Amino acid sequence: MTRALFTAIILSLASLLNGCGDSVELHRQLSEQEANEIIAELADKHIRAQKVPAKDGVSVRVDAADIGGAVRTLDAVGLPKPKRATMGDTFRKEGVISTPLEERARYIYALSQELEATLSNIDGVIVARVHVVLPERIAPGEPIQPASASVFIKHDPRLEPDNIRGRVRRMVASSIPGMTTAVDNAHKLTVVFVPATVLQEQRRLTYFGPFLMQESQLAFWRTILIVLTLGLVLALVAGVVFIQKRKQRLARAALGDGATEALTDSPRPSAHE
Repeated sequence: MTRALFTAIILSLASLLNGCGDSVELHRQLSEQEANEIIAELADKHIRAQKVPAKDGVSVRVDAADIGGAVRTLDAVGLPKPKRATMGDTFRKEGVISTPLEERARYIYALSQELEATLSNIDGVIVARVHVVLPERIAPGEPIQPASASVFIKHDPRLEPDNIRGRVRRMVASSIPGMTTAVDNAHKLTVVFVPATVLQEQRRLTYFGPFLMQESQLAFWRTILIVLTLGLVLALVAGVVFIQKRKQRLARAALGDGATEALTDSPRPSAHE
């Protein structure tokens, strides 16, 4: 009976502890730096996250109750940053001869990717998109259409666009063939700044006894209380069983000593008898 009780309590504790650790995968195949950036951003919003090493990179896991807030938090700051192809990736030799049109499309794509990666490294820039149109002749005999570009930048609301507008225009104009003189030409180079929406995460609070805590943490602390209570009950039961067994051993020992003394004190028969 006692052994069955111990087994039941231990199994209950194990299941409750497993329930406390319910987590879901937020992102996978991340580099160490990307995972650290995500964890740091979530920590600022009081969301616990953990890194889990894997064969194909690092994954980040959060508590199941925090998955919604974690997704919204990372979307607001543009994390993890999208992986962009470099010139080397785009023009990697694959043994297939490309047509001039394919080469042109690849070049435009690679150029856009390189510019987006550079602009995304500016402090305060969350998302950068660059669309490039290279000089081309629409039809024989027609004049060559000049190069043009449009830039979309989603930025932190605390960033003042005018502080980086000139640098962005000069960087893009000097990176695209035929646009060196288009720095101040709004028809050839358009830059649009859009502030990101400020995330105002409303965390609902509730009371657990005299303590005020987040509603998502209520189940966790309730489970912890149950685990501690069951642990205390287990300790009390174990103590009672230990005391009973000790009393039984002492009683048996006392009974054995009494029997020995009785045998020792009993008169021995004489030789004449």
